[in-house]
Amino acid sequence: MLVSTRSKYGLKIMFELALRYGGEPVFLKDIAGTHRISEKYLSKLVIPLRGVGLVTSFRGAHGGYTLSRDPRTITLREIVQALEGDISATGTPRKPRGADEGFVHPADAVWGRLQKTVNDALDEITLDSLLRGAREGILNYQI
Repeated sequence: MLVSTRSKYGLKIMFELALRYGGEPVFLKDIAGTHRISEKYLSKLVIPLRGVGLVTSFRGAHGGYTLSRDPRTITLREIVQALEGDISATGTPRKPRGADEGFVHPADAVWGRLQKTVNDALDEITLDSLLRGAREGILNYQI
C-alpha cells in the first residue's frame, strides 16, 4: 500500500487542527507555512475532509478551519478514506482467465489478512493518540 501525498499532507492538516482543537479557527496559510506546503494544495485537501464532516470551515476575518469532532473520535482510517476513497492493500482482485465465478485463489486470504491489518491499525490510531505521542515523544506505531 502506497501512501500518497494527499494522505500525508491531509494528516498534517488534521494534526494541526487537533493541536488547536477548542480554540480559534486556523488559517490554511498558517499550516502551509509551518509545513512548507502549498496553500493552494492544502485548500484542495480540505474539501473532502469537510465533505465527510471531519472539518468545519468559517468565513470572514476570523475564519479558517476547525475539527468538527473531538480528536479522540477521529481515526486515521477516516482521514485516509476521505482523501483516497476506499483503502485497498492490493487493488481490485482479478479472476484468472477461464476461472468460474466461485473461484477463490488460496493467496486471496493473505491479501484479505493484509487488508484487515491495515484497516485495524488505521482504526486504532486517533488524532488524540498522535497528539499524546508527540507530546510524550512516543511515536512508535507498530503494525
